[in-house]
Amino acid sequence: MSESAYGLSEFTAESLGGGTQSLADYAGKVLLIVNTASNCGFTPQYTGLETLYQRYKEQGLAILGFPCNQFGAQEPGSAPEIASFCQKNYGVSFPLFAKIEVNGNNTHPLFQHLKSSARGVLGSESIKWNFTKFLVSRDGEVIKRYAPAATPESIAGDIEQLL
Repeated sequence: MSESAYGLSEFTAESLGGGTQSLADYAGKVLLIVNTASNCGFTPQYTGLETLYQRYKEQGLAILGFPCNQFGAQEPGSAPEIASFCQKNYGVSFPLFAKIEVNGNNTHPLFQHLKSSARGVLGSESIKWNFTKFLVSRDGEVIKRYAPAATPESIAGDIEQLL
């Protein structure tokens, strides 16, 4: 597959540690893209996300975490604070990116694409809360959106079908 044929090749994001990352770098991988937060009732899902990542990364899964402070101000920390929290409390080793907005006028272009490709309940585009998840195929097609309450474990079967 050529990079230009990859459905997410036009998108970039700033990594949590600084520097720009092209999503074209993930061409050929199954992606689970999640808007995250450190002080949310769903924050313990980091454990399940890391478990999925460890179980399937060798088969081609990448999990991409995008911290967001738009829901109840539940991600107030700086990039170093977020990185430290996720590593220390949940052993997160999958890629995390700089804080972004997922709704409103400053929505990150990646999330504009994800939301329009996989609408939520009743056809809504907007993201309702932290830990909304998007499953993306190896060719960059957005396959499905999962509500925040959907546990990482409950998504494993869908991931396996794409690997």
